[in-house]
Amino acid sequence: MTITTATGARYFIGGTTSIDYTSDATALAAFEALTWIEIGEVEDGGELGDESADVTFQSLSDSRVRHLKGARDAGTMALVVGDDPLDPGQVALRAAEQTKFLYNFKIEYEDAPDATYSNSVDYFRGLVMSFRKNVGTGDNVLRRTANIGINTHIITVDPELITP
Repeated sequence: MTITTATGARYFIGGTTSIDYTSDATALAAFEALTWIEIGEVEDGGELGDESADVTFQSLSDSRVRHLKGARDAGTMALVVGDDPLDPGQVALRAAEQTKFLYNFKIEYEDAPDATYSNSVDYFRGLVMSFRKNVGTGDNVLRRTANIGINTHIITVDPELITP
């Protein structure tokens, strides 16, 4: 597979329906059955993905600090959008920020290796922690940053061959 740009990536919010994570297959089926609202005017999708906490230990008999992997954290995704108060996806993000509930998210990347393949997709659940406005200077576009705390592992569907 070749590398690609982020251009064409699409972000979606899908409500608070609980997802059964018994297996990746059951979670994927549940995510794929949802109705999604596209979040418009996304400028920057931020970072997401697991990272282990750094747990250190230093024995009194050894001057070397040892590093171990601790708890996994999928992070907080900072989704930056051009502020559009009428965009249905941004309206849903604003409403989600007012609650304490987990929401479902989908990201579709425009990364199919050629026309015979689908794009890859990420699914996860998270809390919309903020929906802050960035005014900036006179010639700036008004922006908002939705910080989404990811509370589940991310299920990735890699590009698949499309059967004719």
